[in-house]
Amino acid sequence: MRLGDIAAKLGAKLEGPEDVEITAVAPIEIAGPTSLTFLSNPKYRRKLKTTRAAAIILSPQEPDPGRPALRSENPYLAFARALELFAPPLRSAPGIHPSAVIASDVRLGRNPSIGPHVVIEEGVEIGDNCVIKAHVMIYQGAKIGHGFFAHSHAVVRENVTVGNNVTLQNGAVVGGDGFGFARQADGSYYKIVQAGTVVVEDNVEVQANACIDRATVGETRLRRGVKVDNLVQVGHACDIGANTLLCGQAGLAGSCKVGQNVVLAGQVGVAGHLTIGDNVIATAQTGIPSDVESNKIISGYPAIDNARWLKCAAAYARLPEIYAAVRRHFSHSDSQDTGD
Repeated sequence: MRLGDIAAKLGAKLEGPEDVEITAVAPIEIAGPTSLTFLSNPKYRRKLKTTRAAAIILSPQEPDPGRPALRSENPYLAFARALELFAPPLRSAPGIHPSAVIASDVRLGRNPSIGPHVVIEEGVEIGDNCVIKAHVMIYQGAKIGHGFFAHSHAVVRENVTVGNNVTLQNGAVVGGDGFGFARQADGSYYKIVQAGTVVVEDNVEVQANACIDRATVGETRLRRGVKVDNLVQVGHACDIGANTLLCGQAGLAGSCKVGQNVVLAGQVGVAGHLTIGDNVIATAQTGIPSDVESNKIISGYPAIDNARWLKCAAAYARLPEIYAAVRRHFSHSDSQDTGD
C-alpha cells in the first residue's frame, strides 16, 4: 500500500514521497525496510537512529526522523488504525452450526454467526450481527445487543443484560454468582442466593478468564467503554465507571464504586464498599483499603500518593544502611553518657 494512501486513510500529515510502498506495520525494533512503525513513548526516541523502517508515525512535536513520516496528534491510535489496514479483523460467515442448541423462543437478529456446540437457553434475545464461537453458553433470559462477539467458552448467565458492540474473550464469565455466604451457628456457611444481575453497557470488552459477578440483589454494572483485562475479578454489586481500565489480575471486592477514566494496573486489590473517584490511577500491586479522591495517582499498600510512595520505596532499599547508622549513633551517644 502506498504511504500516501495510508496517510489519507489515517488523516495524518505526510512528510515525504507518496509512492513509498508499505507492506507491513511493525514495532520500531523489528521494522523492516518496507514497514511502517510509530513513536509515541519518548524513551524509544533513540531507536529512530537504528530502525530500518521505511516510514514512521509520530507527533507533530517530534523532530525530523530522517525518513518519511506521518504526523498525528495521537501516534499510538494512528498505529492501531494502520494495523487494521494490513490485518483486518476476521469476520465469521453468517450461519448457525447444526450442533448448536438454541431454544425455540430465542430471538436472534439479522446475520447471526453461531458456531459448533453453542447453547442458548429459553427467553434469550440477541441483536444483529452477533458472532458466537464454539462452546459459548448463554443462560435463560439474557438480553444482548447488536454486534456481540463471544469467543469460545465464554458464558453469559441468566437474566444478564449486555449492550451493543460488546466482546467477551475466551472463558470470560459474566453473571456468575457473587461470593455470598452466611456463617451458621455450627461454623458452616449457608449460601446466599445471588438474586441480582449484571448490566454491561455498550463498547465493553471483557478479556480471557475474567469474572464479573452478579449482585446479591440489585446489579453489578460495567458502564460504557470499560475494558477488563485477563483474570480480573469484579465482585458483586460493583459499579465501574465509563472508560475505566481494569488490568490483569486486578480484584475488586463487592459493592465498590469506581469512577470514570480510572486505571487499576496489574494486581491492584480493592477492598469492598468503597468509592474511587474519577481519573484515578493505581499503579501495579497497589492495595486500596479506603476511599480515593478523584484525580489521584496512588501506589503501595495501604495506598498512598505515588510521589510519596516512590520516596518510601527508595528509602526502603537503603533501610539496612540507615538502621546501621542509627545504631552507631545511639551506641556512640550511650558511650558518651556512660563516660560522663
